[in-house]
Amino acid sequence: MAGAITDVAGIRVGHWTSPEASTGCTVILCEEGAVAGVDVRGSAPGTRETDLLRPMNLVEKVHAVLL
Repeated sequence: MAGAITDVAGIRVGHWTSPEASTGCTVILCEEGAVAGVDVRGSAPGTRETDLLRPMNLVEKVHAVLL
């Protein structure tokens, strides 16, 4: 598929689904590391550790994002 995130060199995507539990997860892997950012909106977002991506913090690169 042209224009897919996996067209970017060094990016891999994995997914797992549990039909019995109606749940799953997707991971975006960046083997060499990548600069990341986040935009959190809404009055009650369900995020975890997104503050680590703020520019004033020490995380310079991420190697995976779990959705």
